[in-house]
Amino acid sequence: MSNKVNKNAMRAGAISAGTVLMLLMSSPAFALTRDDGDDPGPGMSVINTLGLYVAAPIVAFLAIAGLCMVAARHSDNPHTHDTHHPRTSR
Repeated sequence: MSNKVNKNAMRAGAISAGTVLMLLMSSPAFALTRDDGDDPGPGMSVINTLGLYVAAPIVAFLAIAGLCMVAARHSDNPHTHDTHHPRTSR
């Protein structure tokens, strides 16, 4: 085996070993025992969960995009208006 292939294999092994160690260290081994001061609230319904994690980000994105479009339309900068100019030959 050549030196370059061996070097790449060692690098891949080191990265794999590091990834496995990080996954093992972050595993929820002690998640079954409650901590002091841990007071979970009531569970969320499916509708609440979808509204919070799906609908709210979409609405926020659309609101920000709409504000940017309105600001660009009322801008004095000519580069923010018609962005689809036909190409002219030089």
